[in-house]
Amino acid sequence: MIAVRRSIPEDAASVAEVYLASFRAALPTVRLAHSDDDVRGWIRDRVIRSPGSWVAVDGDEVVGMLLLTPGWIEQLYVATHRQGEGIGRRFVELAQELADGPLELWTFQVNARARRFYERLGFERDAARDWIPVPEVVLRFWQRTL
Repeated sequence: MIAVRRSIPEDAASVAEVYLASFRAALPTVRLAHSDDDVRGWIRDRVIRSPGSWVAVDGDEVVGMLLLTPGWIEQLYVATHRQGEGIGRRFVELAQELADGPLELWTFQVNARARRFYERLGFERDAARDWIPVPEVVLRFWQRTL
């Protein structure tokens, strides 16, 4: 049974592996800006320690991670072998419960699965706020008014 709870320092290594594997599976044409070790350090030192850091667990296995900041879904990744089980939906529902107003996020243009997921959950794209951080990498802006 899947439980969603705040992350703890002991989750860091598992969260990093979920993040890295999910990112690579969803975005095979997008290169991470940092090394895997740098990502692991960022998750250990910054993400896990954030008050908006959540994990989905099945027993002792971390199967998803969520990072929230006020009004934003900063990061949402689900283990590739557990996608389609409603874990991402539970994370978005949690984000909606905790939000004081609109909820915003970015997705990569090439991540069609994520774009469809957020559309099904009522997010609307605002093309005027799309962003191109590096050539050929377009981040699409999404917002849901609660």
